[in-house]
Amino acid sequence: MAAPKKKKVITEDVIVSAYTDFCLTNAKKPNSVYEFAKLNNMDETDFYHYFTSFELLEKQYFVTMFAYTLELLEKNEAYQSYDSANKLSAFYFTFFEMATANRSFIIHLLKEDKNPMKNLGKLSKLREVYLDYALTILEKPIKIEQETVVKIQDKVLQEASWLQFLSIFNFWMNDESSNFEKTDVFIEKSVKASFDLAYNIPTQNIIDFGKFLWKEQMNGMFSKS
Repeated sequence: MAAPKKKKVITEDVIVSAYTDFCLTNAKKPNSVYEFAKLNNMDETDFYHYFTSFELLEKQYFVTMFAYTLELLEKNEAYQSYDSANKLSAFYFTFFEMATANRSFIIHLLKEDKNPMKNLGKLSKLREVYLDYALTILEKPIKIEQETVVKIQDKVLQEASWLQFLSIFNFWMNDESSNFEKTDVFIEKSVKASFDLAYNIPTQNIIDFGKFLWKEQMNGMFSKS
């Protein structure tokens, strides 16, 4: 007598992997959770145990990347002794190294819709956790005792850091250099320039970053002509 088949163990990773494969193979998301579950030999309840929709899965995908990035960094003893600039640089380098390993799916997600704001919305949960992280590592350029002013200063630092993160994200998505070497340069120069500006130390870093951006812009213009 044949032994009964064991039910496939469905985990969050299994669902995300199957969803990634479907999207990249079909260049679109599944029509429904029912269709997706049936194609992958699982019950709808297996999916809903972890996610309420495909949209939430996509948003959570970036949060998981973020969490894994911090996990790797925190295992590095040297990271604990870094100053703010080096911690932020280490985060960017690690995050985008991971992003490169999953580039096809990330590009699909962030260029899927013709409306850029809908694509950007997929980073909304990533934004929440990133803002919290930024607040823990960024030093305040001005020491102020008044609570209201401190909150405003914190908010400005967080939002400025998020915009920097988005600018690096956008650069990486359009980077065609070998092994994404230009993204590494962009990260290095962007962090140096932003810290110089934030802490009122105008140095050559700002000029270097400006020259780098100008060169990339001109190269892009001529390559399209």
